[in-house]
Amino acid sequence: MIYGEEEYLKLQYRNKLIAALVSEGDNMNFSKYTDTGINVNQVIDQAETMPFFAEHRVILIENSGFGKKMPEELGEYLSTIPDFTIFIFVEPSADKRGKLYKAAKAAGRDIEINMPNETVLTQWVGAMLKDSGKQMKKDAWIQFRDMTDSSMDNMKRELDKLVTYVGDRSQITIEDVNAICIPQIETKIFDMINSIALKDLPKTMDLYQDMLSAKEPPMRILYMIVRQFRQLAVIRELKEQGESSASIAKKIGMQDYIVRKNEALIRNLGSKEIKNLLVDAATFEQQVKTGLLDENLAVEMIMMKYAAK
Repeated sequence: MIYGEEEYLKLQYRNKLIAALVSEGDNMNFSKYTDTGINVNQVIDQAETMPFFAEHRVILIENSGFGKKMPEELGEYLSTIPDFTIFIFVEPSADKRGKLYKAAKAAGRDIEINMPNETVLTQWVGAMLKDSGKQMKKDAWIQFRDMTDSSMDNMKRELDKLVTYVGDRSQITIEDVNAICIPQIETKIFDMINSIALKDLPKTMDLYQDMLSAKEPPMRILYMIVRQFRQLAVIRELKEQGESSASIAKKIGMQDYIVRKNEALIRNLGSKEIKNLLVDAATFEQQVKTGLLDENLAVEMIMMKYAAK
């Protein structure tokens, strides 16, 4: 079973597995089932059918939801799969108490794929730049990484745009990155939290209006702010316990360079201020849900209270 948040790597791993197990053009011994509503009986019948002039029958099941909840019949069947049949499950996530995960774990075939660390990303982007005959200065790379690292697929798309944009020039600058790359909402939220920490209300409101113009719902923006502040609270607590950036990253499942960025924010935000914002956000969210407060006003009240000098 292949699972995890990094779609680009999961796709690469899946394709290599299929290429290794299935001869090119062999549609008789390869079956693919995607999304929810899969007919389990049909899958089992397929798995019980001997391969035709091949060593294996390969069945790919992806984005089925089986990583979280496996149908009872298929879950029981996993322990009786014929030797000639190979299942490949590709899922967004896996419940480690579920039958699919336990079966994959027992077979030593549970593969979790998430976003690589900064070193791997740097090497990966560097290889693509070399193939394109381009270079990127350090400040441009940091800006590019921060604006695009929601996924490797997004990073590749944005890098392709950059390479096309600079044309015959060999050097990609930070100005090129700012001109071409589209910041993800996570980047905008981080910039907003930074402006709140610096007590820069005009910039905070400008960033908020930019997100509204991009059709981001106010309550989603509030949710992202709250999630960021919760992360800050956890990082602060672990930092006060003497944990290093690397150990914090490992404990909370975050890349180490993102932990370091958050540590910089904490220097301008007190523990009490973080806790108070979380309490206020929870109160305002409840008031929005009960119709006592407009959602746009709720977000603006948070900003005016915590970004004002």
